[in-house]
Amino acid sequence: MIKINLLPHREAKRKLRKAAFYKMLALSGLCGAVLVLGINGVFVAQISDQNQRNDYIKAENDKLDQQIKEIANLRQEIEGLKARQQAVEDLQSDRNQPVYLMDELVKQVPEGVYLRGFKQESQRVTLNGYAQSNERVSELLRNLGNNSPWLERPDLIEIRSTAIGQGKDSKKVFDFTVNVGIKRPRDKDGAAKDGTAPGNPMLAASAGKETGK
Repeated sequence: MIKINLLPHREAKRKLRKAAFYKMLALSGLCGAVLVLGINGVFVAQISDQNQRNDYIKAENDKLDQQIKEIANLRQEIEGLKARQQAVEDLQSDRNQPVYLMDELVKQVPEGVYLRGFKQESQRVTLNGYAQSNERVSELLRNLGNNSPWLERPDLIEIRSTAIGQGKDSKKVFDFTVNVGIKRPRDKDGAAKDGTAPGNPMLAASAGKETGK
């Protein structure tokens, strides 16, 4: 006996497969959403940690910048104090410069040279005078450059022939202007330590070349 199933079994199976497919699709979507949320949460936590580290580094950098500014201000204050201290010391030492200058001029001005005046501006002294000859002026420059512990770097500014006196008493002389530097005690002591004190052959040679020019 042959049995024939007249029910729509193919349609029923198709509905079951479609329902199973939707269930799997929904489950996959749910799993994907959970996975995305989990990964996103991990990334958010890592970003938050990194932001905290960045904030900490920025705060420490700000502290370092502030400390650097304070150190720079302290250095400026120290340099200012040193400059004021040096200025006071220079003022105290400069009080004796006229004495040193007069003493050195007496020692270094050769015979045949007459100084009629001198003027000091800062650490340079301008000498004006008369000389019997050019050789006397050259000797004065050599003495000021090589033999004096207080005077240095003499420069001949001007020299010209002139006459002084009238009639039979008139004499031909050379009117000259010389500019020379005067040292402070600390400069003199520093030069002595460096071996550039008067009497040093190398200094004498170089000074002789300069005056020879």
